[in-house]
Amino acid sequence: MRDTAIRNTHSTVVTVCEGDSPEAYDQAGNAVDLDESAVTTELARLDAEYIALEYARARKRDYPTWGEQLNKIYDDGVTKWKAEMIDPVKTKWPKNNSGPVE
Repeated sequence: MRDTAIRNTHSTVVTVCEGDSPEAYDQAGNAVDLDESAVTTELARLDAEYIALEYARARKRDYPTWGEQLNKIYDDGVTKWKAEMIDPVKTKWPKNNSGPVE
């Protein structure tokens, strides 16, 4: 994620090398001096964004496959599909919540 933070805060960076010093280079291959404060701030923002979207990743894991969902709609209709397949996952993983609701 550090490479993303570097690219987000330094528009001229095209290459990021892990473990090397210097670690960022522009299109001409010149080393780019990094503003570590800006990189650290951006890393914190990216981490917070990742944590805030945990519910979305969890929902994606818990939802049945598209094929299963389409079969449910075909067999039982949209109302049962929503009540039996979608709503339970949304209830378990509400938006902006970092853990499941038991």
